Amino acid sequence: MNRRAFTTALTAATAVALSVALTAPAVAAGPPAAPGGHDRTERAVRAAVADGVPGVTVTVRRGHGTWAATAGVGDLRTGAPRSARDHYRIASITKTFVATVVLQLEAEGRLSLDDTVEHWLPGAVRGNGHDGGRITIRQLLNHTSGVFDYLEDPDFQQTYMTPDGFMKHRFDEAAPEDMLAVAMRNRPYFEPGASFAYSNTNYLLAARVIEKATGNDYGDEIDLRIIAPLHLTSTSVPTTRVTLPGPSSRGYSKLSRETTGRTYDVTELNARMAYGSGQMVSSSADLTRFYSALLGGRLLPAEQLKKMRTTVPSSRETSRYGLGLVDRRLSCGVHVWGHDGGIYGSNSDAVTTGNGRHSLAVNFNGDWSGSTDAIIEAEFCGR
Repeated sequence: MNRRAFTTALTAATAVALSVALTAPAVAAGPPAAPGGHDRTERAVRAAVADGVPGVTVTVRRGHGTWAATAGVGDLRTGAPRSARDHYRIASITKTFVATVVLQLEAEGRLSLDDTVEHWLPGAVRGNGHDGGRITIRQLLNHTSGVFDYLEDPDFQQTYMTPDGFMKHRFDEAAPEDMLAVAMRNRPYFEPGASFAYSNTNYLLAARVIEKATGNDYGDEIDLRIIAPLHLTSTSVPTTRVTLPGPSSRGYSKLSRETTGRTYDVTELNARMAYGSGQMVSSSADLTRFYSALLGGRLLPAEQLKKMRTTVPSSRETSRYGLGLVDRRLSCGVHVWGHDGGIYGSNSDAVTTGNGRHSLAVNFNGDWSGSTDAIIEAEFCGR
């Protein structure tokens, strides 16, 4: 999904080193606990490490209290533990930030969700059946545009998603127009509005709309409108920075669909290629603060928040997709709102209740095993 010279290229962790790291996944408590206890959540965190995740960091915000825990390791070579304050790449959770800015701009009368992509980005979506004049901003945000996802292009996958390709191109500084060109050489999935298909190209385009509407980089608008007002001190939209701010852990990947085989250290990479679909860095504490504020009505007027929470059927039976926001129905009937995100070496999830009063954010520093769903179920359903 997502590249400058670096000193530590990769760490191939042996099975022995991995088993040693995971035999005793100490869970470290963070800030003072919120009332109610989190024993089941803690057990689910331990289970993720036992399943093969190198390390986990999780934060829960409930009312005015917070609870945080870590398990496993942040560095397979040294055995250093994960930190509750870890910075990590949040990947597609970026989409909620982008959608929030678009809706703020609508509230200010600077654009309409019914505006076409062609209106804001003339000629950008054209070719092989794509027609930006028939696609609205709303359809970008809820993935009903039909625009092809550039991550699904076979040549792109061969270039960037194989072990050799990733190692060669991890620091590439591809422009969003390059990624858009990849999408446009493929046919759309369907006619605009006819169905749902998750496409990272939609949010590349949404970020470009923000830039056309404001004259600023979309990341600067996120900083101005969300990061600074909420004091999200661990959150950023890096440009071409390939390292993570400290504290942070190493990120690990198999660089394949297999869960066995060689483990690669993929910590350093240039996520600019993901752009508005997944470029950001944050922490679990910041993500719980963000989603609590968003669903609590602090970032959007009621009309725009209602639009954000207006959903369409998604590819998962238990969830529906709004505007950069997923409504997930848990096994106990509780609904939580948020987004998940995966990028090389990082798997994250952040959710909150409909009133924003109970939030959770979790990150794995490995991308091949474990279940964030199980941790969310444990916290909100007690199972």
